[in-house]
Amino acid sequence: MKSSIVLLSLLLLEVSAPAQAADSPDAYTVEIAGSSLDIVFASGELELQRSKVLDWISSSAQAVAGYYGRFPVRRAQITFIPVAGSGVQSGKSFGYPSARVRIWIGTSATETDLRNDWKLVHELVHLAFPSVSESHHWIEEGIATYVEPIARAEAGQLSVEKVWGDLVHGLPHGLPQPGDRGLDYTPTWGRTYWGGALFCLLADIEIHKRTQNRFGLQDALRAINAAGGSIEVSWSLRRALKVGDDATGVPVLTELYERMRAAPVGADLPELWRNLGVAVDGGSVTFDDHAPLAKERLAITAAHSG
Repeated sequence: MKSSIVLLSLLLLEVSAPAQAADSPDAYTVEIAGSSLDIVFASGELELQRSKVLDWISSSAQAVAGYYGRFPVRRAQITFIPVAGSGVQSGKSFGYPSARVRIWIGTSATETDLRNDWKLVHELVHLAFPSVSESHHWIEEGIATYVEPIARAEAGQLSVEKVWGDLVHGLPHGLPQPGDRGLDYTPTWGRTYWGGALFCLLADIEIHKRTQNRFGLQDALRAINAAGGSIEVSWSLRRALKVGDDATGVPVLTELYERMRAAPVGADLPELWRNLGVAVDGGSVTFDDHAPLAKERLAITAAHSG
């Protein structure tokens, strides 16, 4: 059962500088919910003021902490590497020897680029799940792909229409293709990112259905992280899924994994959207709150406290 207690201190962020030596003007620290983010700017000039980048880091970290009920690790380093061009270009997360994220950002990136960015939240979500074997890379990328927009929506940084519209457009990339042998054996881009996200959506809906919306995937992922499952440790995937199942009281994650790991299991997406009450017409997204799974859809993107 989700707690009704709102931990206001969770979303309290404080930015201070410098984080390291006094003669290191490009190092800062962001404190969030008892965790520390050490921010380092690699050599190179950004047109953006440092304060704007730090604000972006804070809001991104806030979204992730809000989704997980805590920031995923006690300490992490985020390094920004300026490169020629515009926008936030790419990111990568690491768990060894400690939690680290690298973000490549265009020297001419703007505030609008930061406001519209998803990559930093995506990488920070990676910190909240244990490292698993290479054959299970789809679960790591699938969770990050699925959770990132929901976390931002819960934090008021993204519209719910955008969340579902992007899922409608993106999830077809995750459907099995000819020759597919299941998620553990088909390491294509589509099956890794969007196939993993499809697993997450199907699991989220089923957990909500079986528990009458008392629990969802968010509760399972929170429990995995709270049990020590972060990017800094290596677990078997079955161990992680069992921790999540134990938290929700239903074995959805384990059952769905056994169905999808070695067989080309997909979903009838048009029917799924109808049941969820999601309709996309061009760039317009509308909802039918009387659809069979409308309550589950509403619960998935509702902000959870505690």
